[in-house]
Amino acid sequence: MAACNTTASNDPTVTGSISQANIETGRAFQRGTASWYGPGFHGRKTASGERFNSYDMTAAHRSLPFGTRLKVVNENNGRSVVVRVNDRGPFAHRRIIDLAKGPAQALGLTSAGTGYVSLHRLD
Repeated sequence: MAACNTTASNDPTVTGSISQANIETGRAFQRGTASWYGPGFHGRKTASGERFNSYDMTAAHRSLPFGTRLKVVNENNGRSVVVRVNDRGPFAHRRIIDLAKGPAQALGLTSAGTGYVSLHRLD
């Protein structure tokens, strides 16, 4: 998962980089496109150093601290999951979070590959 974020925008909804001081617990602080990853990375080390399990309730975010718990809501169908940030990404343009396959399935995102979500910080 080594890649560079070449997004020229400073808009946090585009780049995924957000100031920690501006996040209120429980409120949606970011909305945008989520994607998922899994099969090719299963068993590899994440940026946090732990082994990636594609069925764990984990996610990759560009700037949130490792261990941050997020409620991710699929804005198209209302489904939600709680994930823990343990990796960096996504590196695809205009995506705000990469979910492991498990949470992506629970949200109904695996067939389409992406979906519009909101992120809510829990801690």
